[in-house]
Amino acid sequence: MTIPDIIIAIDGYSSTGKSTFAKLVASEFGFLYLDSGAMYRGVTLAGLEAGVIADGKIDEEALLPVMAPLELHFQREDGATKLFLGERCIEKEIRGWEVSQYVSPVSAIPQVRAWVDDKLHKFSEGGRVIMDGRDIGTTVFPNAELKIFMTADPAVRAQRRYDELLLKGEKTTLEEVEANLKDRDYRDSHRPTSPLRQAPDAFVLDNTHMNLHEELVWMLGLLQGKFGLLESPGLSC
Repeated sequence: MTIPDIIIAIDGYSSTGKSTFAKLVASEFGFLYLDSGAMYRGVTLAGLEAGVIADGKIDEEALLPVMAPLELHFQREDGATKLFLGERCIEKEIRGWEVSQYVSPVSAIPQVRAWVDDKLHKFSEGGRVIMDGRDIGTTVFPNAELKIFMTADPAVRAQRRYDELLLKGEKTTLEEVEANLKDRDYRDSHRPTSPLRQAPDAFVLDNTHMNLHEELVWMLGLLQGKFGLLESPGLSC
């Protein structure tokens, strides 16, 4: 099955599995995966390491000169696309609890969003990319040929995130994770710059009761219907 060189934009709430889904689609259908959320996490990590993010506060004026020279880029390693800061792979660090606590307010800073958007546009030149985040289909790529909005029941999302953190050895509680997700949902939906919202032409994927294989089958049907593709390739997942 041949899919056109398009841009696929995936938006949605935290812990709906946007990145996992996007990576799987990229692998199955030959797209370059770009994780916009990882970019914001990379900026957040840099701010934490520079000491301009600490004790529940973000020094925005001090963060900007820390961010400007950052050499954040995606690179294939061990069959997966990972975020690097210069020569250093920072995938593990950016997924930690401390970064998660600060990433929403950091991503709400207009100058940070503009910097990340510029990077993403450069990464995606030529098309055939799939990208996930909060405002990909509404702000970053409003003309993307295919838009998807992912959602799931809040309790299911919290349990998924909690289980993920436990596997990583992070010390937290389900109650803390629920509170963090609720706060992130509010911040993401109410920030003045590029708030989280469903694009009018986006297809909704509610994966509350779906596994990855079912999500991939859903995506295959969407691609076949939207682009008139008749072939049905075997799915690895």
